[in-house]
Amino acid sequence: MTRKLFGTDGVRGTANSYPMTAEVALRLGAAAGRFFRTDGRNGHRVVIGKDTRLSGYMIENALTAGLTSTGMNVLLLGPVPTPAVGYLTRSMRADLGIMISASHNPAHDNGIKFFGPDGFKLSDEAETEIERILAGTIEPAAPANIGRAKRIDDGRGRYVEYAKTTIAARGQLSGLKVVIDCANGAAYRAAPEVLWELGVEVIPVGVDPNGFNINEKCGSTHTQTAAEAVVAHGADLGISLDGDADRVMILDENGRVADGDQIMALFAARWAEAGRLRGGALVATVMSNLGLERFLGSRELRLERTAVGDRYVVERMREGGFNLGGEQSGHIVMTDFATTGDGLIAGLQFLAAMAETGRRASDLVQQFETVPQLLRNVRYGAGKEPLSEAVVKAAISGAENRLNGSGRLLIRKSGTEPLIRVMAECEDEALLHEVVDSIVGEIEALA
Repeated sequence: MTRKLFGTDGVRGTANSYPMTAEVALRLGAAAGRFFRTDGRNGHRVVIGKDTRLSGYMIENALTAGLTSTGMNVLLLGPVPTPAVGYLTRSMRADLGIMISASHNPAHDNGIKFFGPDGFKLSDEAETEIERILAGTIEPAAPANIGRAKRIDDGRGRYVEYAKTTIAARGQLSGLKVVIDCANGAAYRAAPEVLWELGVEVIPVGVDPNGFNINEKCGSTHTQTAAEAVVAHGADLGISLDGDADRVMILDENGRVADGDQIMALFAARWAEAGRLRGGALVATVMSNLGLERFLGSRELRLERTAVGDRYVVERMREGGFNLGGEQSGHIVMTDFATTGDGLIAGLQFLAAMAETGRRASDLVQQFETVPQLLRNVRYGAGKEPLSEAVVKAAISGAENRLNGSGRLLIRKSGTEPLIRVMAECEDEALLHEVVDSIVGEIEALA
């Protein structure tokens, strides 16, 4: 069966439009409940977290109705980061974890992500089976076996306490001034709490969610806000999270940004020196810069590339026994600490590097020289398939011929939005822009 509902990171779309409707969420909850509650017992539990979008209330209630209708007991965490849901699913012995979030997308979107009892995101096979159940008649539980639902007040606190344990240099952070931009999202309370309790002087940004302002001119996709705050307050570091806090961008004391590639390079080098980097490799996606690959090679370390999506990074990490991976976009996966990308814990690890080396952030944010890279996102209309059009195929072929081994070209559909992502790398910047523009122009002409 081909998956139609699930993308690269759960189910996502515009709120109150298919598939992000209350009706679909209810049936999806029921299908997931039927998938996990196979023995008829009533002891099965689900934890549900969400970010700060207004539509989260609607989807949370619909999922709860569907899950309890098949006999699952639901524990509602309220606004918590996505990695907190992964952690608490395992910590609270739940059969299933669900995060309601569209991550870095604007407030009018929402999404549903599933975690298995081990705290890791569900496999493609499990999601396909849930879709199969959804497409059929879902058998409800007997009246006496309907599940219960209740609010859990200490979920955020459990995650806060755990996050603090992941940093060995706890006593060395006092006196550091840190801007934390929570994108008006899921970490708006947890992230400042963790930093303050570790002794940091906290400058909070993006901590006033109103249901509509998540990721709006703030967070990891709009680092200018945090950069301005870092400079204005004379901060030592900026940590900029996305709406569900599984991504991070780091800013030095001058407001200069380090993306996921630079952060992973720093961690890989430090962990390798300390004998902590398992398998002598870092796992990243095809989007990561060629400069990262060269940096690792110079240290006799490998870069293992995967398809785009942190779930595919994690799958390769688990297959190969690696403990560090992530994406250029800021997902940093450290399986010693978390089952998915965790922006806050990555920020803590960067702070630890500063404390342990006594160096400023500006000395650490650029680990390697990047190869010029250009990424353009082209939005397309419903029902269209631009990559199937002959003119687009011809443009891609022509671009590949022009690069002729001197660079990389990557064209793909987004798994979360109606976008074609056109990315190229090349030392010749003029050629780089020409080849990307030639493809983008053909796609835009079809819009």
